[in-house]
Order: sequence, then C-alpha cells, then structure tokens
Amino acid sequence: MLRVGLTGGLGSGKSTVAGLFRELGAQVIEADELGRALMEPRQAVFNEIVRVFGPEVVDSSGRLDRAKLAELAFRGGRLNELNAIVHPAVIQAQREWMDRVFAENPNAVAIVESALIFEVERDARERGESEGVLADWRQRFDRIVLLTAPDEVKVSRYVSRLSPREWDERIAADARSRLARQMRDEEKIARADFVIENSGDLAGLRHNVELGWRALQAGAEQSSNISGA
Repeated sequence: MLRVGLTGGLGSGKSTVAGLFRELGAQVIEADELGRALMEPRQAVFNEIVRVFGPEVVDSSGRLDRAKLAELAFRGGRLNELNAIVHPAVIQAQREWMDRVFAENPNAVAIVESALIFEVERDARERGESEGVLADWRQRFDRIVLLTAPDEVKVSRYVSRLSPREWDERIAADARSRLARQMRDEEKIARADFVIENSGDLAGLRHNVELGWRALQAGAEQSSNISGA
C-alpha cells in the first residue's frame, strides 16, 4: 500500500493528472470534494464556520454563501481561521478513506489530490503548532507527487477555466493573488518525491504520469512486502 499526496499550485493541472492516475489504476480522492461535502448544512464544519464568521455567510437557501466566505477569508485576512476549521476535518476524512481503500486492497495506491499539502504544514507551524494533524500533514504521506508549471501558464489556465470566451484581467489578478499566498514551486521541489512538469501537451504529460505511476507501483509493492515480512 502507498499513501500519495498529489499537489501543485493553482492551475498546475492537478485534476487532469488525478484523472490520468485514476485511469492507470490508482484510487484517487480530491480534497476540495471532501471539503465541499463537509461544508454542507448540518455538518459540524458548516456549524463552526457559521459560529466563527457569522450568519451573514449563509445564503437564502440555507447553504454557505461561498463568495461572501471567500471575501472574508481572502480579502478580509481571515484565511487561517477558515483553514483551521476545514483542514483538520478534511484530513480526518482522507485518513478514513485511505483506511477503507487499503482494507479492500492492501496493494493499492491511494492518491489524495490537494493544492495545499505544504502550505497547511507551513501555516500551522507559523501559528506555533509544532505537533498535530496540521503541522505534520506532509509526513502522513509515503510519497509526494508535485506538479509544476510557470506562473503565467497557471494564471492562463485559471482564467480559461472561469472565463473560457475571453481574457478577464480581474480573474487573472485574483489568480496571481492566490499564487502569491502559495509556496513557490522551487521550495516544494526540494521536498517532493516525484516532480511532473506540466507546461507542454497532453501526450507529454501522460508520458510523465505513466513514469510516475510505475514508480508509485514499485513503492506500493515494496511497502506491502515489508508489511508482510
């Protein structure tokens, strides 16, 4: 078995690469998908967000007003408050998911796609948390696969996703602001186990993912052999 974190900055192509790994046989889950589910009404995370940020973050349908919450978190300087509520619950859900995967198949490669593996650990330590689920999150993975690309390529992808018909400078500025809060690729490369550069075409990306998959499979087999020794 192998626990893998798939990470990369905004616009690095995580969803595409996650899909390619899934096609090759990996079990994959997206941290954002888990986060969205945990932020639904009647969930503990939802209740805590409303308690901390106030009832104004709830829209007329009774769900979170994500635009309002994002404004308070990103522009209001309260992102750490939001992350401190959401991230521990997401990490626990990931752990439970991986336990289920390995119970069914001890030789599985379980991949968690998450943009902020390194940033969560950094932010926790900056808050003075030397131990705990956030401060040692990176250590909970056996391997880290990092996607890299030039920042302007990342910005372009982000704009194209949100404004496919025309360039929107407001969205581009938002992308650059978000990237500025993330660690630079150069910092992450030194801490990753496998790096996939994603600024070319899909065929090249697929080839690099296949190389990474073979390395991950070898790691899973080795781990299983050690566990069964």
